[in-house]
Amino acid sequence: MTTHSSTTEVSGEPDRAEDRQGFDEIHILWISEGMSCDGDTVSLTAADQPSIEDLVLGLIPGLPKVNLVNKVLSPSLGGEDFLAPYRAAVRGELAPFILVIEGSIPNQNIIEGDGYWTSFGNDPETGEPQTLNWWIDQLAPKAWAVVAAGTCATFGGIHAMAGNPTGCMGLADYLGWDFRSQGGLPVVNVPGCPIQPENFMETLIWVLYHAAGSAPPPPLDHMLRPQWLFGKTVHEGCDRGSYYEQGNFGKDYNSPKCLVKTGCWGPVVNCNVPKRGWMAGIGGCPNVGGICIGCTMPGFPDAFMPFMDEPPGGTLSSMIVKPYGAVIRRLRGFTNELVNHEPRWRHNKQKLTSGYDPHWRP
Repeated sequence: MTTHSSTTEVSGEPDRAEDRQGFDEIHILWISEGMSCDGDTVSLTAADQPSIEDLVLGLIPGLPKVNLVNKVLSPSLGGEDFLAPYRAAVRGELAPFILVIEGSIPNQNIIEGDGYWTSFGNDPETGEPQTLNWWIDQLAPKAWAVVAAGTCATFGGIHAMAGNPTGCMGLADYLGWDFRSQGGLPVVNVPGCPIQPENFMETLIWVLYHAAGSAPPPPLDHMLRPQWLFGKTVHEGCDRGSYYEQGNFGKDYNSPKCLVKTGCWGPVVNCNVPKRGWMAGIGGCPNVGGICIGCTMPGFPDAFMPFMDEPPGGTLSSMIVKPYGAVIRRLRGFTNELVNHEPRWRHNKQKLTSGYDPHWRP
């Protein structure tokens, strides 16, 4: 698998947005027929910075007019009426458009004979189901940008775990990690099980500003994730991080202390959810007592199982931190006691004792 360090390095687009003309209108064709639970679409509806309504109503300055096609959010009654823009895009009659894929991509090549793993509509001529793979093959090369929404679409997720019969994979695995869209962008991966709403909207807005010609390509890491969102670990933004530093570990899920010994993988997982919260800045797994199980990571879920077991290395790291933490806790306790008293000059007596000298001259 070939990976790349950033969009700027690998994109065929100019670094400066002003070097090209942007679009005034763009379509977003969202397909959630990957191996998925539609949780990413549901999560998206909770976004409010900005909201999906702000986007489609044109309330965000500087963006192109956006026409979103998503089965959960569509006013269409379904069937061929709903599929019309997708078919127009296949024929090359709908441009530019951003293709968003939700759910992992099954491997059709391992099926012997007839059959399919997942489909999206039927072939108008034969009536046979049209596979997700067929749609991706047709649409991805024509798309101005391709975005993978959620861990299933980015890296395969739950459906790609060991022992699965589908040969599932992420979108970049399917298209190739060197894939480039019509806009010169690689697949833009926004992992999460499901996506954190603002993480996805922020990324989509950046891509749209880039499409408008007013922003450079979004900076991506070697796994094609937005760097500014996934450049830090859960631990670095966790409300419980200070307990780890002090060697103070919880032994059960009612504890407010660090959850490393109860199965939390936060110190090694790239995710900003504890710092950002989930809805309206509230929540985030460790913030509300849940362990981090690594759902934003390429190795999820296999590398993090069995869930709720102490991670390998957790015992050693906690053994190293514990004596240091005990000393730090003790020293901080002394200081805490010292600063938990008011200064002696705060009193109601007749003599000023604060040290102020009314006769002092420089």
